[in-house]
Amino acid sequence: MKRLAFVTIGTAALALTACNRSNPDAVQNAEINQPDSDQMNELANQAAMDAANAQAAAANAQAAANELNAAADNTTNPKEADEQNVSGM
Repeated sequence: MKRLAFVTIGTAALALTACNRSNPDAVQNAEINQPDSDQMNELANQAAMDAANAQAAAANAQAAANELNAAADNTTNPKEADEQNVSGM
């Protein structure tokens, strides 16, 4: 039982030490490849403007569709007119 405990603790210790490898080159490369804050702000502003333009275009398309539907709804159904004439008899 004591051997099993020692083997388990030893394996856990080796696994934990293997996970703690710091690679400064990878960290420096990641920092170099990151864009600066001005570039990030410009990209964010451009994305916001694109989203606003897309939303405005969708609103214009919806308004045009509403106008078409309103024009189509103004037609009179002949059956309704006939029913109104018959109801007066």
